[in-house]
Amino acid sequence: MADTTLDVRDLPPAERHPKIHAAFDDLDAGESLTILNDHDPKPLFYEMQAEVDAFDVDNYTVEQRAPDEFAATFPKR
Repeated sequence: MADTTLDVRDLPPAERHPKIHAAFDDLDAGESLTILNDHDPKPLFYEMQAEVDAFDVDNYTVEQRAPDEFAATFPKR
């Protein structure tokens, strides 16, 4: 199972979600996308949950590594 990591902390906020969605779309079933973000990506989680059928909600994880670093893993089914 492959895992892709995408650091979006240096991207302008308006570019983050489109880039994340494109990277997720490129995954095969069973793979996952881990994003590094400067805040808890809860809005992105809800967006993916509502709009992306291939998003494996049950296996989503988020870890706060530092005050301004969150690692969130979006698995694809």
